[in-house]
Amino acid sequence: MTREEKSQVIQDLTAVLADTNTLYLADISGLDAETTSNLRRACFKAGVQLSVVKNTLLAKAMEASDKEFGDLPSVLKGNTSMMISEAANAPARLIKEFRKKTQDKPLLKGAFAEESVYIGDDQLDALVDIKSKEELIGEIIGLLQSPAKNVISALQSGGQTLSGIIKTLSEK
Repeated sequence: MTREEKSQVIQDLTAVLADTNTLYLADISGLDAETTSNLRRACFKAGVQLSVVKNTLLAKAMEASDKEFGDLPSVLKGNTSMMISEAANAPARLIKEFRKKTQDKPLLKGAFAEESVYIGDDQLDALVDIKSKEELIGEIIGLLQSPAKNVISALQSGGQTLSGIIKTLSEK
């Protein structure tokens, strides 16, 4: 690869990093061709973009990016696949689901999700639990509606209780 080609790849990766808020780095080495094809199909269906990258070029793109990737460049050793998605937990769920069919692959090296850096495969469960924007909005709406529902039900039950007390007193 010539210097111009490398420079172009770094520029392309920097542009990709600037456009995404979710980046997962995984190790898919050791998977046979059929399993790798199945992983790529699963990624396509889940809306996750999977691509194999050169570690040095990705590290230089991270340096050139205006985002703070923290210690994420330190995991760029060996084979690295980059998973990009709109939803912060989609790649984590995909990896967890795919591991049920295969043993321990793909192996999570690190992730950048919602401006937080996660290092190591032990962070997979924490990444799965990240809520999407739609889920958070739904929870907030539910929380905002619950006090109003409580007030209305209290007023309704209070009216029934009050009428019950008056009725009991009038019978005595």
